[in-house]
Amino acid sequence: MLEKELLGLLMLQKAKGVGDIIAKKLIAHCGSAENVFKEKKSILDKINGIGSITIKNLFEKNNRIAADRELSFIQKKKITAVSFQDESYPFKLKQCVDAPILLFQDGNINLDNQRVLSIVGTRKMTLYGRDFINQFIEELAPYNPIIVSGFAYGVDIAAQKAAIKNNLQTIGVLAHGLETIYPKTHKKYIHQVNENGGFYTEFWHDEEPLREHFLKRNRIVAGISEATIIIESAEKGGSLVTAEIANSYSREVFAVPGKTTDILSKGCNNLIKRNKAGILTSATDLIEMLNWDIDKKKITAVQKQLFIDLKIEEQQVYDCLLNTGNMHMDSLALELNIPVYKLATILFNMEMKGVVKPLQGKLFKVV
Repeated sequence: MLEKELLGLLMLQKAKGVGDIIAKKLIAHCGSAENVFKEKKSILDKINGIGSITIKNLFEKNNRIAADRELSFIQKKKITAVSFQDESYPFKLKQCVDAPILLFQDGNINLDNQRVLSIVGTRKMTLYGRDFINQFIEELAPYNPIIVSGFAYGVDIAAQKAAIKNNLQTIGVLAHGLETIYPKTHKKYIHQVNENGGFYTEFWHDEEPLREHFLKRNRIVAGISEATIIIESAEKGGSLVTAEIANSYSREVFAVPGKTTDILSKGCNNLIKRNKAGILTSATDLIEMLNWDIDKKKITAVQKQLFIDLKIEEQQVYDCLLNTGNMHMDSLALELNIPVYKLATILFNMEMKGVVKPLQGKLFKVV
């Protein structure tokens, strides 16, 4: 990324009242973050949703001063900054309208593997939750998923430690800058995580772990993966917020059930009861729901090619779904450059032929 473009993104991040959605709208109109600050204010004022207050905040002098300071720190520490327009930006997160325009990265993250799971839950994890995590991730290890969590107490760090133990990549999404460690007791795990994955954050290097930062962080945890798993949760908690966000993104959500009398199972039980999460009792449940069974896929692919006559566009759709797993119809249309209205007809015909199956939230998968 060019220095001037990074500076423009930092200035957009710093501008009061200019969130990720508005920032993307400005960039789309002007062509780049750098050009936003070269555009005439009279032109910006004509953009839908951009008013005089937003424009005033954009050109606040202190924004440039702060952005210059942060840019110097990034260059000095050689921090990797990833724009939402970069190819290296997490693919599934890029599909979320409110995804951060800029991520700061540390470690050895490799997102070539599209099997990404977010695992969250209570900070007061029980032995039941710990045992489930360890067995669950051990059983998933042959599928080589990336395990994402928030590097917090309890379920988060247990999931990341289990991933490392099974030689899986793990990513910690932070609610503060890279110069801060929270909780401090987890400092001992930083090297292990960086060696086996790394960290993402949207916050500048000196930003502290404020309460509102954790809520913002949750949307990254939910958006970066194809499924969010809640291990244990009380009736209220941050992991339930993450589940709600994942549902809003039309992603799969799973919850581990527990006794009705267990306080730390109430949140999970309620998600299942209200059809906001699928029930998860073992790794097999997830493998079947996400169609991760590789051998089954290969057999299915051969059968479809031998016995079902697919049209050219149907075959393209089938091949894409076979490679990526569950996919949202809008993302599929974008990937294949097929208008949504036309794709809807193609998918319906393929459903009638028994080669694709619709899921909740406009998701589709091969049968």
